[in-house]
Amino acid sequence: MLTELGHFALILAFVVALVQAIVPLVGAWRRDSGWMAVAEPAATTQFFLVAFAFGALMWAFVVSDFSLRLVVLNSHSAKPLIYKISGTWGNHEGSMLLWVLIVALFGAMAAWFGGNLPPSMRARVLAVQGAIGVAFLAFILFTSNPFVRLATPPFDGQDLNPLLQDPGLAFHPPFLYLGYVGLSMAFSFAVAALIEGRVDAAWGRWVRPWTLAAWVFLTIGIALGSWWAYYELGWGGFWFWDPVENASFMPWLLAAALLHSAIVVEKRESLKSWTILLAILAFGFSLIGTFIVRSGLLTSVHAFANDPERGVFILMIMGFFMGGALILFAMRAGAMEARGVFAMVSRESALLANNVLLAVSCFVVFVGTMWPLVAEMFFDRKLSVGPPFFNMAFTPFMILLGLILPVGAMMPWKRGNIARAMRPLRYAFVLALAVGGLAWAMNTGRSLTGPVGAFLGAWLVMGAVVDLASRTGQRFTPSRLLRLPRADWGKMVAHSGLGITMLGVAGITAWQSEDIRVAQLGVPYEVGGYTITLDKVEDVEGPNYLSSMGHITLAKDGREIAQLRPEKRIYPVAQMPTTEAGIDYNLARDVYVVIGDPQQDGGWAVRTYIKPLTNWIWIGCALMSLGGLLSLSDRRFRVAAGARKTEAVPAE
Repeated sequence: MLTELGHFALILAFVVALVQAIVPLVGAWRRDSGWMAVAEPAATTQFFLVAFAFGALMWAFVVSDFSLRLVVLNSHSAKPLIYKISGTWGNHEGSMLLWVLIVALFGAMAAWFGGNLPPSMRARVLAVQGAIGVAFLAFILFTSNPFVRLATPPFDGQDLNPLLQDPGLAFHPPFLYLGYVGLSMAFSFAVAALIEGRVDAAWGRWVRPWTLAAWVFLTIGIALGSWWAYYELGWGGFWFWDPVENASFMPWLLAAALLHSAIVVEKRESLKSWTILLAILAFGFSLIGTFIVRSGLLTSVHAFANDPERGVFILMIMGFFMGGALILFAMRAGAMEARGVFAMVSRESALLANNVLLAVSCFVVFVGTMWPLVAEMFFDRKLSVGPPFFNMAFTPFMILLGLILPVGAMMPWKRGNIARAMRPLRYAFVLALAVGGLAWAMNTGRSLTGPVGAFLGAWLVMGAVVDLASRTGQRFTPSRLLRLPRADWGKMVAHSGLGITMLGVAGITAWQSEDIRVAQLGVPYEVGGYTITLDKVEDVEGPNYLSSMGHITLAKDGREIAQLRPEKRIYPVAQMPTTEAGIDYNLARDVYVVIGDPQQDGGWAVRTYIKPLTNWIWIGCALMSLGGLLSLSDRRFRVAAGARKTEAVPAE
């Protein structure tokens, strides 16, 4: 009964979203306050209806209701409760329902907390958000209904993909979708501003917190996915330039550019057209990511579906929203005339350079991701674009970004002087060079990745600290520092997090050591100054898997440091093996051990890695997210952006 109610709630949500998409938009055009007021209750109602449907589906997974086709395909009665819950979104249909739930959530939040918006702008924003809900609710109801019943329910289910039965993957998709889908609010604000024919400082103030919230969630989601891949897949890497990884990374890059561009709109009323275009493209790349994951166009361990029919439907949605927004953008180009002028050397120019580097980086990732498909379609050639291309093509832009970021943050608005901006940073620059030199001394005879990464990381962290201190004025005191706005603290923490992440990436890339061998029981061997001994391998039975667990002693200089427990699991229901690495975590390095298959001579295949500074990558990501949250908590994001100077010109 609950399942049928969930399905009915989904149909009602589609009808309410249709009303939300049409009535407020017509009301804003007619300047009818009654029609515009429909937007807020409609957005709230749509959210609660979709939330009820999602709750009904989750309950079916929790109680193992095998009369539901989706539960049969993605669950099993022996599965732990947390993975029964995460099984709700560990499949195509359930994850799309989560997608729509987040669209409705952001729309409802705009209705609840959008009291500082003019009524016409609020109505148009909620109408565009409702239109996105209409499209994806239609997609679910007509192609991906999660509430399909089976005439003859089986005794038990087929289990969830074993790779997804992990705490990291239980929380990774919700955070990723909150970021991915949260960019729909920036898109809605952009389209609403284009319809209204006006982009000004107030618009920049309104769009920033929504974009910042989406960027923070996307950062957390990407970091969780990277951490999961590191310890779960057994490959020992944190990023593989997989198509689905790239699908989430591209919107992240554009969202970061949009955040900085919106600052220029708010402070100087410049870069209006560029900022609107970034808002459209950021959500557009989220749609592209959805298409990649669900169309079967590109293969990946993360892909949800391989149904071309569903892919065509998503392509139509993407064409409608992106094509319509870009046409509207072209029609309204004259209404986005920039007011603020600025010199070549200024904070505006630095932020523009930041935007260009991030946008070009996104384009490089997009080309590398899609080129194998283009080559196969047009040149009948099967190509593989792997990490060497991405590392070579992407890294220079990140190096340039790291170099200019501290200097740009110290620049004044409108007109600046590089020498004057560098004066407070000179000690930070010298110290960063010293850190890079130390890395070079440790890295002699190898690539420049380590020293360059060490320099950039130190430069970004110390540059962010100097920038924060400079905001207290000429007389620096701790009390003045504590009285600074939270947005200034958030900026410092986020930029420092980027520097720490860069340092971690450089460390693991430049100084990692690897050993692959057949380890005999009780026979120690040396890797990177550590002594590793495979003591025994035993069979272990988990709640829904069987495991061969290795017992490994890690020692250094004759002293035991840790006991590692790498596993090779097999899930009988899914008939799928997985690898669980044994890792000794440390701020300076990780010792990462993976056990393989037994060998004929009685030994076991064992891979061992020494990975310097690996955890700095995720510490940096956590700091970037914390910086975003600090900025979001700034009071200036919660007060009215200010009244407009003149009335907006309504759309023809």
